[in-house]
Amino acid sequence: MPADVISLLQHLVRIPSVNPDAPAGTPHTGEAEIANFLSGWLESLGATVTLEEIKPGRPNLIARFAPLDGRPRILLGPHLDTVGVVGMTIDPFSGEIRDNRLWGRGASDTKGPMAAMLWALHENRTRLATLPTAIDFVAFMGEESGQWGSKHFAKHHGHHYQFALVGEPTSMKVVHTTKGSLWATLRATGKATHSSQPHLGENAIIKLIRALDPLDHHLGDALARFTHPILGHSTLNIGVIHGGSRPNIVPDLAEAQLDIRITPSLAQAGGALQLLQKTTADLHLPLEIVSPHENPPMETDPAHPIIQHLLNTDPSIGLTGAPWFSDAAHLSAAGIPSICIGPGSIDQAHTANEYIDLPNLTQATAILTEFIATL
Repeated sequence: MPADVISLLQHLVRIPSVNPDAPAGTPHTGEAEIANFLSGWLESLGATVTLEEIKPGRPNLIARFAPLDGRPRILLGPHLDTVGVVGMTIDPFSGEIRDNRLWGRGASDTKGPMAAMLWALHENRTRLATLPTAIDFVAFMGEESGQWGSKHFAKHHGHHYQFALVGEPTSMKVVHTTKGSLWATLRATGKATHSSQPHLGENAIIKLIRALDPLDHHLGDALARFTHPILGHSTLNIGVIHGGSRPNIVPDLAEAQLDIRITPSLAQAGGALQLLQKTTADLHLPLEIVSPHENPPMETDPAHPIIQHLLNTDPSIGLTGAPWFSDAAHLSAAGIPSICIGPGSIDQAHTANEYIDLPNLTQATAILTEFIATL
């Protein structure tokens, strides 16, 4: 068994749990192995553990230290998966300690926050069954892609919970508001023909490119009107373009993938997809919107008693917002007031040489330990 939070994090980093929904860079993917390790570790602390398979071989983990007996209940909820390891310049699964840092995929995002939460539970193991506010540990699969784990949990178990602390690398700041997101594909179609007679065809790439410029201008202006005092305004990024097959064929298909970040005011006004549809229609753009996937923003009242308890636990904790998206938004949308918190920096997440500063890890563990002990 790991002897402290640092050795626990080393063990977690050394278990590959790469999300298989994007290029992984390793054959060792999925959340099952790390979920099985955590199951045994948490049971040794006295928890009753359930693994719920959300996709084949890819479970959520739910660990309860007290029965569902009607007392108030909160959860500590990191995610089990990491992004891929393609292009990493360090051994992604070494857990090496060097320069007072622990290196490897997930060290910051989000096995560092996970380890801090787990060790805080370990340090409070003798009182978890009798705390007036019950604390569960819930680890979600699939956060780095479709967030199926948190969506499933919120739908089937959310009614038991009064609050969620979602593990993310926030440098131990309370992230109480985040932007949502819309990912969608814009498709232009044309007519293929031999490139020696382009006038007989219709070039889908040209149609797409000509449509993207006015879309970027008009939709960008519209998004800028949806502002937030912490998050700024809603934004648009066109991140990927695909089209054509050979230079001597007029392309009959071209696609662009976009990412809109959604402030709470945009969500309240109908959301990003509705605005995208309206803009393309108003501009008469020859584009089809394909496979839209919209995630909600999150905004939790900082006056919530759990947030205030966190702020009172240590003077270094403060409030902040973030432009990124996490499982917390799905929990919040289902009626569970939620925040993100954990050691590590978002600047290190997904990087080629991911690491976490060990002083940040140990300080966060002490804060979370005190938070639980004084509930």
